[in-house]
Amino acid sequence: MKKLLIATAAIAFSATSLFAQETKPDGDNPVVATPSEQNASAPVEGANSFTEDQAKERITEAGYAGVTELKLDDKGVWQGKATKDGKAIVVSLDYQGNVVAK
Repeated sequence: MKKLLIATAAIAFSATSLFAQETKPDGDNPVVATPSEQNASAPVEGANSFTEDQAKERITEAGYAGVTELKLDDKGVWQGKATKDGKAIVVSLDYQGNVVAK
């Protein structure tokens, strides 16, 4: 009986820890960007798992055209060139999916 209580408490604690990890660091920024939400401090440095094709697709979905010269920099941010509203710009994509024009 004692072992069962200890095991139940350990499982309950583990589940609580998992939910705590999903919270946002400051409560305002999304953990993963969506088209309607973007991290205010973007582009965010970190290990980026987007492939070049995925990065290009994500940037295009954000409304940019003619995405070229994509390179993953040493901070984990995809950098490239694109056009929007007929203007040439530098565009970035971070590991959270935030698309930022410079």
